[in-house]
Amino acid sequence: MPLVELQTNLPAARLPGDLLAKLCAEAASILSKPVERVNVVVKSDLPMVISSSQEPCAMLVVSSLEVVGSAEQNKEHSAKFFEFLTKELRLGTDRIVILFHPLERWQIGKNGTVMTFL
Repeated sequence: MPLVELQTNLPAARLPGDLLAKLCAEAASILSKPVERVNVVVKSDLPMVISSSQEPCAMLVVSSLEVVGSAEQNKEHSAKFFEFLTKELRLGTDRIVILFHPLERWQIGKNGTVMTFL
């Protein structure tokens, strides 16, 4: 159950209209998860600074069970997410930061319980 959050200081009008659907599909592909299990949030127009600059930038937070728990996994994921984000957002790699958070089943609530019991 990947949770993906894209935060950016770009105005909503500058984001592709289909970004949410594309990011969901891309995250599913990159993380080898079914698209119906991927959860995505896109937040635009945020006050942000990356590398001491307020120039257009983005931060992607990827949290998931099992697939973001090692440097080797995240190196591969990072390359693919950077390729997608630089293309879709028209930003340089120096203006994007990606955070990976491995999750445990007991940390995700769903259907009135936690994933441990589903």
